[in-house]
Order: sequence, then C-alpha cells, then structure tokens
Amino acid sequence: MLKIAFVCIENSNRSQMAQAFAKLSGVPVEAYSAGSAPSGKINPRAIQAMAELDYDLSTHESMSVDNLPTDVPLDAVVSMGCGDKCPWVPAKQRIDWDIPDPRDMDPDEFRVVRDTIREKVTALMNELSDK
Repeated sequence: MLKIAFVCIENSNRSQMAQAFAKLSGVPVEAYSAGSAPSGKINPRAIQAMAELDYDLSTHESMSVDNLPTDVPLDAVVSMGCGDKCPWVPAKQRIDWDIPDPRDMDPDEFRVVRDTIREKVTALMNELSDK
C-alpha cells in the first residue's frame, strides 16, 4: 500500500483536496495532508468545491506536519507550491507542485485549482502504482 503526504502551508485547501483525490483514486493508499503552519480549519470554499464532486471534506482536520506518521517511510511527499516554507519530511520521493493557493479565489478560479490538483493526483497515483 502506498503512503503519501500532501503538504502545504495552512492545510486548509490544496493539500486537503489532494488527500481526498488520492483516497478516491482506487489505488490502495494511505493518504495524509498536513501544513507547515496549519490554520486549524478547512476552508469552506474547499468544502464546497469538493461537495460539487460528492466528497465531504468537512470530515477532514487541519493538522501540522509534526503529526505525520514517522514509524514507516512515506513513498512520496508532495508540497503544493509552498517552496522553502515546507519543512523537510522524510520520504522516498519529494515532489513539488507549483499550485497557487486558492484561498481567496472566486468559485470558478477555485474550481480550476481543484481540477488541476485532481489531474496531478490522478497522474501521480497511476505512476506510483505502476512501480
């Protein structure tokens, strides 16, 4: 089973949606999301954007990278575009996706970011499950 963490700054938008898409991928995965400075809440815009795809993001929690599992190495850590603000998390593979933070975007722009994340997660899950 793959173990993947998606990391951003607040853990309220991008990494939360990425975790959801990984879980929906059909690939056996333990998917996590975390933030370097977690906001403590999921953005209502992210909850709405995912509800449009029949996924309930309101059940997720915003958490710190300090809460990621350390007992087993992660197959991949994906930073969502926070660059050097993301702390180092041990993993077999580190990936950085330069995805803008949709926090203050209008709903249509938010959907574009959501769909970009879905495409990237789908490709990543396919790539990692083929190895």
